[in-house]
Amino acid sequence: MKKSIYSILRGKFLISDDSFKNWRIIIFISALAIIMIASSHSADKKVHDIARLTNEVKELRSSFVDGRSKLMRLKMESTIINKVADKNIQISEIPPTKIRVKSQKQ
Repeated sequence: MKKSIYSILRGKFLISDDSFKNWRIIIFISALAIIMIASSHSADKKVHDIARLTNEVKELRSSFVDGRSKLMRLKMESTIINKVADKNIQISEIPPTKIRVKSQKQ
C-alpha cells in the first residue's frame, strides 16, 4: 500500500505504459470542471442582473408614485384657486349647466 501511495504522489500513473486511459479521464474531468465553473459564473451573472433590475423597478415605481401624488396635488381645486387668484380670476358662484344638443334624424 505504501508503494501505491508513493507512485500516485510521484505521478507514475501519468507516465506509465497504460497512462493514455488516465490522461483521457483527467482531461474529461478537467473539461467537466471548466463547464461547471462557466455555468456557475453565468448563473451568478443572471442573479446580479435580476437584483439590479429589481432595484431599478423599485426606483421607477417610487418615482411614478411621487409624480402621481404631485399631479393629484396640482389638480386639486384649492391649488387651482390659489394659482388663478394672482390673475384676478374668481370661481363662479353659479354652477355650470349641461348643454344638450339633439341631433336631427332624417
